[in-house]
Amino acid sequence: MHELHRLRLGPLRVTAAQLSLLAGEESPDVAPWTPLAPPLRNTEFLALPVRSVLNPPAATGMNFWSLNPYVGCEFGCAYCYARDTHRYAVERAHRVPSGVPAWLDFERRILVKADAAAVLARTLNPQRLGGKSIVIGTATDPYQPAERRFRITRALLERLLPHRGLSVGIITKSPLVTRDLDLLTRLAAQNDVSVNVSLTSLDAKLLRRIESRSPVPRARLRALRRLTDAGIHAGLLVAPILPCLTDGTAQLSALLLAAKEAGARYVVGAALRLNPAARRRFLPFLAREFPELAERYERHYARRASAGWKYHDAVMTRLQVLQRRHGFPLSEGMRRRRQIDGTAA
Repeated sequence: MHELHRLRLGPLRVTAAQLSLLAGEESPDVAPWTPLAPPLRNTEFLALPVRSVLNPPAATGMNFWSLNPYVGCEFGCAYCYARDTHRYAVERAHRVPSGVPAWLDFERRILVKADAAAVLARTLNPQRLGGKSIVIGTATDPYQPAERRFRITRALLERLLPHRGLSVGIITKSPLVTRDLDLLTRLAAQNDVSVNVSLTSLDAKLLRRIESRSPVPRARLRALRRLTDAGIHAGLLVAPILPCLTDGTAQLSALLLAAKEAGARYVVGAALRLNPAARRRFLPFLAREFPELAERYERHYARRASAGWKYHDAVMTRLQVLQRRHGFPLSEGMRRRRQIDGTAA
């Protein structure tokens, strides 16, 4: 076991290793964060040195190996649970905060793992995976706008091509995933590959308020159609389902019908969960944008991550009824949910 370096924080003694576990991300080398490109869209892009890129289940508490090309995400989804990963990266590397709130820093200062593909090629040992999946995009979207410039996700897929028998999942809101159809089809020929296209509603105006810079619904559905037409095993990820905003029967039914028409092979869904980082961002946002719902959310989420088991069971039952109605196999949805479980909240 490596030596634990102690950090004194007031009366507490916290280890660097503990911070790494809290973050669920690998510890970066302490080296300069150099700008990779001029700022764009009021966003900085900084190189984040890493020694490893695969996060094991033991570190994340999830049933798969996670792989994130970026820390921070420009899509700016108000409910995103991954904001603390950015803050922990700043703290572990002893960086000076940018001066803006941590939730905004997550969206405006993107840390790019520029050497991720080389590190993956050097460190990936399929035998160590223990038969578990590699899921790309568990904390931040691997096809967010930065990917057009830096192509880290594409480089990672290229490094996976020589392997056989892997289980690889991708989670994204972005139609940019179709740029890599050439690699995905080659990878799928020798491995179990699935692409989970994330979309919680067909209401573009609603999503513009909740996910400030994410692609519009019709663009995501077109991407889903292109993936399935190319033979990629792709489905709809309805997560998070937002109480009183996107959980209506008619809303969900229309969404599943659109996904069916786009060729989705399965549907995976999950009710909203708010960890402390997401709660600090989402509850004030809700009070401002949807004040009529603020008290109800505060009552259910103020001290816990979920709205409670009664709500969870009710909304998942509703989703299952709609899955049957629209011809989606429940068994396949459950299998894909187990592959990515823990990333949808």
